Parts: sequence; structure tokens; C-alpha cells
Amino acid sequence: MAEHKHGEMDVTTQTATYDGFISVVTKTVIACIVLAVFLAIFRT
Repeated sequence: MAEHKHGEMDVTTQTATYDGFISVVTKTVIACIVLAVFLAIFRT
């Protein structure tokens, strides 16, 4: 079996994926808040 050494794995792909996920979630939450404020102001 291969010897495991803590901290040697390349995690650049995982980090990029996580950053992209957080970016999408943040933009979606902001869009929902803007939509809620718009509906509250104009009461459609």
C-alpha cells in the first residue's frame, strides 16, 4: 500500500470548485434579496 503523507495532496481543483460554488451561492442570495425588495416596493 502507498505511504500517505499529510498535506501533500494537490487541492487546487477542489479549491477552485469551492470558490466557484460560494460565488454562485452569493450571487443567487443577492438576486433573491433584490427581488424581494423589488416586490415589497411595488407590491405586484
